[in-house]
Order: sequence, then C-alpha cells, then structure tokens
Amino acid sequence: MHRGVGAALTALLLAGCSNSIVPRGVDSVSTVPQRSVTAAGVPVRQPTAATPLPPITGAPALAGAATALASGIVAGPPVAGLPISADAAARALGSFRTSCPSLVRRVDATGLTRGADWQPACDAARTTADRDATAFFARWFEAVQVGDGKAFATGYYEPEIHGSRTRRSGYEVPVYGVPADLVEVDLGLFSTDLKGRRVRGRVDGTRFVPYFDRTAIEQGALAGRNLEIAWAADAVEMFFLQVQGSGRLRLPDGGVMRIGYAGQNGRDYTGIGKLMRDRGLLAPGQASMQGLMAWLRAHPEEGRAIMRENKSFVFFRELTGAGPLGAMGHPVVGQTSAAADPKFVPLGAPVFLSMDRTDATGLWVAQDTGGAIKGANRFDTFWGAGDDARAIAGGMSARGTSFLLLPLGTLARLKSGAAPAP
Repeated sequence: MHRGVGAALTALLLAGCSNSIVPRGVDSVSTVPQRSVTAAGVPVRQPTAATPLPPITGAPALAGAATALASGIVAGPPVAGLPISADAAARALGSFRTSCPSLVRRVDATGLTRGADWQPACDAARTTADRDATAFFARWFEAVQVGDGKAFATGYYEPEIHGSRTRRSGYEVPVYGVPADLVEVDLGLFSTDLKGRRVRGRVDGTRFVPYFDRTAIEQGALAGRNLEIAWAADAVEMFFLQVQGSGRLRLPDGGVMRIGYAGQNGRDYTGIGKLMRDRGLLAPGQASMQGLMAWLRAHPEEGRAIMRENKSFVFFRELTGAGPLGAMGHPVVGQTSAAADPKFVPLGAPVFLSMDRTDATGLWVAQDTGGAIKGANRFDTFWGAGDDARAIAGGMSARGTSFLLLPLGTLARLKSGAAPAP
C-alpha cells in the first residue's frame, strides 16, 4: 500500500475510503452483484473504551523537533510488563521477521539506531517460535518514549470494490496503468538548490507542462490509449480506492484482482473532507468515511464536482504476490502493521500503543508511511480488508501513549554520547 498517496482515512478525507460495493444506476439485470447495505455502507464500529498507560512524566517536549533523537527519549516501562497479548506478539513477530532484511540495512532517519543494532534481535527472530513471541520481545527490546509520548492513531484498510478486467455493462470506470508520456524530472540534476525535489508532467511540443488533472482524465484525456488495466463499477468507490493507493476488485465471476499504486500525475492532493467541512456540507457526526460516502451518494452531481477539486490522480498495476505492500516494500498485515513517520520511528520497529480504545491498543510494527502521518507519536493502524476492517478503520481515532521498542542497550548508548552511524 503506497502510503505516500493514501494517508490516514480521517486525516486526509475526514473519512477516507469505503469499500461499499453497490454502484448507483445499475439496472437489475446487470452482471454486477448486488447486496443490501445502506447508502453510507458499513457503519462505523463503536469502540470499547480503555484507559491508556500514562506517559512518563518529566519527559522532554521539544516543539518543532525534526527527529526522534532531537525530540528527546526517556526509558519506558519494562517490555515484560506491557499488556501484550500472545496473539498480538505472534503477529508482530512475523511482521518483524519480514522487516528484518531491510531493517538491518536501512539508514535510520530517527537518529536512534544503527542497522547493526537490530541484528541480534533479527537473528533471534528467525529461530523463535510464535508461541514464544511474548518472551522474545521482552528479551531483546527495551521500551522508550519519544518526546511527551502522547499518541494519536487513525486507521486504514484495503478497500474492495466491484470491478472487471474488461469493459462491460455496469463496469464503465477505467482503472488506468501508468501512461508512457508521464515524465518524472529530478530537479536536483539542474540545480543543487533543488536537490531532492522532483516534479511530474508531460512534454507538449517543446514545453514541459503539468500532467492532465483529474477532470481532464475523467473527461477522456487518456481514452483510446489502451491504458485500462481494469474497469470499476462505481466512480465514487474508485476515487476512494485511489486515496488508499491499493485495493481489491471483486470480479463478476467471484474472483479478486488486487491492484496497487504504480504512479501519480504529479498534481497536489486535496482532501475533499476538509472542503466539505469548511463549506458546512457535513452534519455533526458525518465526518467519518461512512458519513462522507452517504453525502456523496445523496448529492451525485455536487459530489463529482467536489472530487474533481482533488486534481491528484493515481495510476495502478496489478499485484500478483503477497500484499498490499507498505513503504518498506513488504506486505502489511491487518491488526499488526502501522504507518509512522520514519523520522520518528525506524521503519520495521515494533511499537506498543496504549490507547483510549481497546482495538487500537497493542503491539504494532511500523512498516508503512503516509502523507498525513507526520511527527512523533503519530500512527495509522492497518486493519486488512473486508467489512470489519472498513468499520474499524473508518472511525478510528484513538489517543493515548506510545512506547517505541528499540534493541536492548540503545538508550544507554545514546546517553553515553555514542552517536549512531549508518
């Protein structure tokens, strides 16, 4: 899942995506399967309240810090004392194993660890049975609090919508692959002042111009070029799947085609939820993804215009292996993987979230990133696919305390002044 494009549901859209798969305007003899759901789709899952662990008092809270090291860290509770369930530990162990090959090679942007710091835990993970996962984390890790430790978590999931590999009645919305004329330019090749900056566009005669925006593409700018890898049944659902960056197409024969992010047109992303809220279109309690979906279905013409104010457009490729993939290039796992800011959490590191709702509380592994997931103690939890995942992720908004799990001895090394090296 490409979290650079699709960030937290609530944060980006004030409701992100829905995998409600009932298209509007499809007659009863169409090949599109029907099911009975409300216009808003599956309702938001009501959380069970929990009391989070308090953050460590007296911890630094440095506003504007750019990394975890600059934010300051303090020792957290002993890992063995954290309320980690055996099931959560086993799932986290599996995701940690998957992350290890990248974790030991990556340069840690947080300033906290070196690749070699993770090697002992990664070696042990290969031979640890799932039934011993809880003891594994207690043996090889120490909990630290970054900054004030005050955490905020949202949720995301892998949406599923109706689609077809070929165009047919009821499936009229193109799912495009990357156009050959979409060009990405590294501006750093032209000026050192622009190092690290890139733009996407196309060549028009002798000029380099912005690529077609969402309106132009929806009005046919790419038609007739054989770029369609599939066809969706509903433009609204396809819009939300673009925000997520990956998803599943439920095919007419009952099969599934998984698609993932392959590129983007280079236009700025605009969250339509904020537009709708600022314009007073959302009633109290409508700011979830289900509420947004209900409004758009009730106001199709206005909804189309609002969606087109988001000029960003995502291109896809078919995924045939395990997935969806997170920012590390590894499959993300429901109820285990989370997106985090890599400047504050080493990608691949375990994190314990103690939140004000039970579903968000537990052991997670940071395997993804997101455009709205910025700063210390900010997380986006992944819930997998299906109605349960949508119901939880769509209304996920949890606050509490986070503890980053680092290789044993990291805090002592940092306090001694030994700076981490690549």
